[in-house]
Amino acid sequence: MTGATPPKRGEELLLARISAAAGRAHLGRRRATYAAHVDGTWKRRGIRGLLALVRSGLPSAARANADARLDLYERGMTVVVMGRIRVLRYDTTSVFRQDGTFTFTDAEGERITLSHGEEEEWVPEIQRAVTDAQLPLALARLGEGERLAFGDIWLTREGLGFGETSARWSQVQRIEIRDDAVVIGTAETAASATPNPFVLRALVEHLRTEGGHP
Repeated sequence: MTGATPPKRGEELLLARISAAAGRAHLGRRRATYAAHVDGTWKRRGIRGLLALVRSGLPSAARANADARLDLYERGMTVVVMGRIRVLRYDTTSVFRQDGTFTFTDAEGERITLSHGEEEEWVPEIQRAVTDAQLPLALARLGEGERLAFGDIWLTREGLGFGETSARWSQVQRIEIRDDAVVIGTAETAASATPNPFVLRALVEHLRTEGGHP
């Protein structure tokens, strides 16, 4: 006689699948696990709380959250919704920010969106991890003479520009990241069209203080 998999056994099987997926993607050591509840809250097991809602295109947010889980690793993270495991690497993901949400591209190039509150722990944690992974690579590419694009914004060793606006690094006075816009100097562009705006901010701050020297 067959029946449903016992909860504990089912969780062990899911953990094994997550660990296997993370291993194939070389994500390194697991740092934190967040389990979701039907009301849309996520709880960090044994440590602190996290509030988030996974939007996965399912007909019911509560249904989506029922089996949702987030695991953070050294070099990336996994998100599980309704048994499907999504893998993201910090050094390759593109993150788009808009209206209290972050949309990530996973290892397959598909998108997944997490909504967040102002004080949610995972927001600065993931921003910092993505910046740490991508900033050195971006600086190295600029040092080799490449032109980098962040949506409509482009950067070189000499300066930056977007639309009809361009400036040398000595002319750039500020960069500001908002929920709905990225502001550089006196010009701005939509944050929702700018991938990894926090990596962009780190690059701009470095280059304008170093005079364009990666």
